[in-house]
Amino acid sequence: MFVSTEGPILHADLDAFYASVEQRDDPRLRGRPVIVGGGVVLAASYEAKAYGVRTAMGGGQARRLCPHAVVVPPRMSAYSEASKAVFAVFRDTTPIVEGISIDEAFLDVGGLARISGSPSRIAARLRRDVAERVGLPITVGVARTKFLAKVASGVAKPDGLLVVPHDGELAFLHPLPVERLWGVGRVTSAKLRDRGITTVGQVATLSEAQLVSMLGRGAGRHLHALAHNRDPRPVQVGRRRRSMGAQRALGSRYRSPDELDAILAGLTDRLARRLRSAHRVCRTVVLRLRFADYTRATRSHTLTEATAGTETILATARGLLATVRPLIDREGLTLIGVSLSNLDNDDAVQLVLPFDEHAAGRLDSALDSVRNRFGSAAVTRAALLGRDQGLSVPLLPD
Repeated sequence: MFVSTEGPILHADLDAFYASVEQRDDPRLRGRPVIVGGGVVLAASYEAKAYGVRTAMGGGQARRLCPHAVVVPPRMSAYSEASKAVFAVFRDTTPIVEGISIDEAFLDVGGLARISGSPSRIAARLRRDVAERVGLPITVGVARTKFLAKVASGVAKPDGLLVVPHDGELAFLHPLPVERLWGVGRVTSAKLRDRGITTVGQVATLSEAQLVSMLGRGAGRHLHALAHNRDPRPVQVGRRRRSMGAQRALGSRYRSPDELDAILAGLTDRLARRLRSAHRVCRTVVLRLRFADYTRATRSHTLTEATAGTETILATARGLLATVRPLIDREGLTLIGVSLSNLDNDDAVQLVLPFDEHAAGRLDSALDSVRNRFGSAAVTRAALLGRDQGLSVPLLPD
């Protein structure tokens, strides 16, 4: 009996998604550096990335790095349609698809050997189908675990295919920089590098206890497992979100307290509507901020009762924003985001609400009905009238 040395999991990730859609739809942009978004970079083509342009960078800095770049406004409806077309290719490849975002997914092809061939052949065909049917480049990593498949696709970018065989997993993984490990951001990377730990292999030589003492229990155990490619998570179909969020890039100009409050209200309105339309409730509200020096801050509050009420969520977010007002005044704010976590189905918890929140819930429901019938802009807060509420980024279903 033939036993494949290839893992069953594919991680498929579209390359520079927004910019690639623009280059697909306008042949004049192909092969040229393209920046999507003016005030803040929403996406950059690989030609622009070669000059140091990165997502979320200020538009002025991006144009200084790449003065000959073509800057185009975002077209969210085009990106949404392209995403739907790509996910149709995914579902034609295998029924076991777990969407991660609008431009990436995990696919399990382990049971398709007899009808479709090896995982590497399936991955090559997937890439060809996306190119022919949707006109976009996509990179695919193939491995035994979700973690390693995602790492492989990251290494193979752009427009590549990388298969990590069972007997070559650690030989592939261990020479990579520590930043390739999920969960290693700027802070964790600095802690590791300050101790001379620069590669995944060096992380693997440490005991779990050493990593826990260095990084804390959760992060230490997590990185110890990943450094040895231990990731038992299966590809899950129809998995509901554990959190949902929205954010707004602000650029470098000063925003008054009233303007920041209006932006926060707009983000919260949008999130609360998504929460209710998905028939879910949240317990934790998280505020995420990025300052002009690129440092970040996160504040969160867990409510005593789960809610989907706009006013309750907004009041909580405003309270969190008030705690960081001195930081904002001193450092300047370039991004604000709100996320809702500890989600549950709205019929899975017994809500015990005061009378005024019941009344607010009825108002939310009435406003949702009007927006569903006449469009999301049919009813809005007075404070938001005449204000740019930012882009509504296409999302996977909640």
